[in-house]
Amino acid sequence: MLKIFTTQLQGVFNRVGSSEEFAFEDAARLLAQAVVGDGRIYVHGVKEMKAVEAEATTGAEPLMNATLLSDLDSYHDLTDTDRALIVSRFSTDEEAIKTAKALKELGIEIVGISTVMEPEQVHSDETLESLSDVHIDLKLKKPLIPGDDGERFGFPSSMVALYVYHGLAFTLKEILEEQE
Repeated sequence: MLKIFTTQLQGVFNRVGSSEEFAFEDAARLLAQAVVGDGRIYVHGVKEMKAVEAEATTGAEPLMNATLLSDLDSYHDLTDTDRALIVSRFSTDEEAIKTAKALKELGIEIVGISTVMEPEQVHSDETLESLSDVHIDLKLKKPLIPGDDGERFGFPSSMVALYVYHGLAFTLKEILEEQE
């Protein structure tokens, strides 16, 4: 079973890496604006995506100028040099959408990371994808392992989000090194 999971997970990583290549570049450029402009990168992970918050702020290699969005007393403390990174399992997550809407109203540019849902699964015109200036699709719509009873299991959303986060962080590092 572990071999099946590993193979399927590698497939998800490959799909994200190949199809979201330009989004990684665009997202890293957007976040680089905060770093070179003396702004902050405010990270907000919904539910299990708190793993990305932890990695970005207290991990072995924290993201430059990153802090938790939840550490702010008020979103009105944000400046035009700040950027936001919002991560959720699906683009339809209500908390992610509410946060993105509040930040957009203040003119804060957003990088969103989530699985984009099909139009028939979306109950509103507003999704994390539509509210983000740049969005990276996790491409993880269903669990990876088929069970004997036909049900699927093994939904590694935070693992895929951490893969995307690290790819984004590496790309940001490259961009900043080119600026020097």
